Amino acid sequence: MASETARVPTANGSKYLQQLCKHWSHKLDVEFTPEKGVVRFPEAVATMTAGADVLMVTVSADREEEVERMKDVVAKHLDRFAFREAPLPFEWAKDQA
Repeated sequence: MASETARVPTANGSKYLQQLCKHWSHKLDVEFTPEKGVVRFPEAVATMTAGADVLMVTVSADREEEVERMKDVVAKHLDRFAFREAPLPFEWAKDQA
């Protein structure tokens, strides 16, 4: 399984995590609390964890191409909710297997 994680500096990580999870919960399998959210897309899973000054976002999928595509989808949606801070700086790094 391919996986990448981004460290996104923001003091509003919990707010954005909850907004994004609520947005996607209308069409996807979503579980979330103020601190953690999991969104199951047809071909990938996005996991978000909110800290005091950071939002950690992990995208996992069977294929690297799907990880790349979903990184863009998640980043664009987060920037939409974080319009006052957008564009947010996503520092993506491949996760070690």
